[in-house]
Amino acid sequence: MRERATDARRAAVLGSPIAHSLSPALHRAAYEALELTGWTYDRFDVDEEALPAFVDALGAEWAGLSLTMPLKRAVIPLLDEITETAASVEAVNTLVLTEDGRRVGDNTDIPGMVAALRERGVEQADSAAILGAGATASSALAALTRVCTGEIVAYVRSEARAAEMRQWGERLDVEVRIADWADAADALRFPLVVATTPAGATDALAASVPERPATLFDVLYDPWPTELAARWSMFGGAVVSGLDLLVHQAVLQVEQMTGRVPAPVEAMRTAGEHALSARRRSP
Repeated sequence: MRERATDARRAAVLGSPIAHSLSPALHRAAYEALELTGWTYDRFDVDEEALPAFVDALGAEWAGLSLTMPLKRAVIPLLDEITETAASVEAVNTLVLTEDGRRVGDNTDIPGMVAALRERGVEQADSAAILGAGATASSALAALTRVCTGEIVAYVRSEARAAEMRQWGERLDVEVRIADWADAADALRFPLVVATTPAGATDALAASVPERPATLFDVLYDPWPTELAARWSMFGGAVVSGLDLLVHQAVLQVEQMTGRVPAPVEAMRTAGEHALSARRRSP
């Protein structure tokens, strides 16, 4: 049985590249608010090739890891256990090390999306649209299975992406209607729109925001606001940001790694906002 360190405890975020990650700011703010003075949280640039050795070298002082691209799938073979949520999208963003040394993988992006929506008063939607079909879109689809009671439409750029979204729909046991990106402006009239595309991809849609938009969940947080989010807000629509998602998925990570519930949401959000402001001010 692995001996658990009781004073100094470690956690970190891994990925490549990783210098941009806001996770250290969020987790350290949580430790401070929870008075976990012996806890530290770092970032390490680790690629798929280096991941097994890094994980194998973790000592008893380690509580867990946050994982970003390109490691969310690469870590799965290294785990002793994976949650149903993570298995549903074949993506692990959280590795928790138990007291007996087991490696448990989870995905907090999905419940984090649901929590971010609920924070903005969105408990349920009659229908929803997803803009894009990349890796984040699969997590968005999984989150929508918990929120959306009706039709889900994915707007994609290629038949290959369409096929991927159909496969995710089958895996998650939800029907996804595929629509061409050329008609993406139609998505903006849905009660819930989830934009999962890279920076700039939805800028051209800003001019098509309806006079009374409902709710937009834009997973980007830098640059922010996106042109679509800015116009959406200007027209009075509710906007959920990528920072909201980042905070809520980190909240769940902190709770799992530390065993302290609830994690300090507002302290973590404030730390994220300050870190983003400092980044924008730096040359």
